[in-house]
Amino acid sequence: MNLDAKIEFPVIEFRSSDLERGTNGWHQLCKKVREACETFGCFEVVYDTISTEVREEMFRLMKELVEVPVERKQKNTSPLPYHGWIGPCAQVSLLYDGFGIGDVSNFDSVKDFAQLMWPEGHPRFCGIMHTMGTQLEVLHKLIWLMLIDSYGLGEDSLKMNYTMSMRMMKYMAPPPGEYETGLFAHTDKPVSTIICKDQIPGLEIEVNDGQWMKLTNLSPSSFVFMVGDPLKVCLYI
Repeated sequence: MNLDAKIEFPVIEFRSSDLERGTNGWHQLCKKVREACETFGCFEVVYDTISTEVREEMFRLMKELVEVPVERKQKNTSPLPYHGWIGPCAQVSLLYDGFGIGDVSNFDSVKDFAQLMWPEGHPRFCGIMHTMGTQLEVLHKLIWLMLIDSYGLGEDSLKMNYTMSMRMMKYMAPPPGEYETGLFAHTDKPVSTIICKDQIPGLEIEVNDGQWMKLTNLSPSSFVFMVGDPLKVCLYI
């Protein structure tokens, strides 16, 4: 992949003082979010409302998750493509191990998932994942509201009825001396996605046709918002 380090990836800080709807700070954020989505299709959002302690504990628990036996992982199924467990395979990637929880802000959904992975239950996992999922849903809706206001779409557009899914993914290192893509180049099929990375670099985005940028040095309070295919249609028509 051709990486162009000269392109500056948009970084938008969500300060609490600017998050009151209707203020000058709010309107400035709306403009920045809209421009980033239209130009790049994504941006880094600095949002310290979600504590680093919750993030760190989430990643620690994910390390436990990937160690459960394969026969339990296989119980994480979904009728929707790529919403259940996908292990290392030639069709996706030999380095990929991913799980899915639907409606993650619903505690019962998280509990049902945990019961499949740990038949004896895992209250700590349930609490942290539900907390993280709920807080990410708040951030997601906040960004959507900024886009709605920036386009002047009106109050009817606020009547959003959707559920938020969480995917937990591990990319394994390739054998020493070999290079292999962790996951094939793709666009996201949901309306939008928020990526919560650990501090290991690896995420790349296509900023222009054939030009790729590796996202490194994200702050511990940062997330990456990605415009999905359905939202691209709305932004670019």
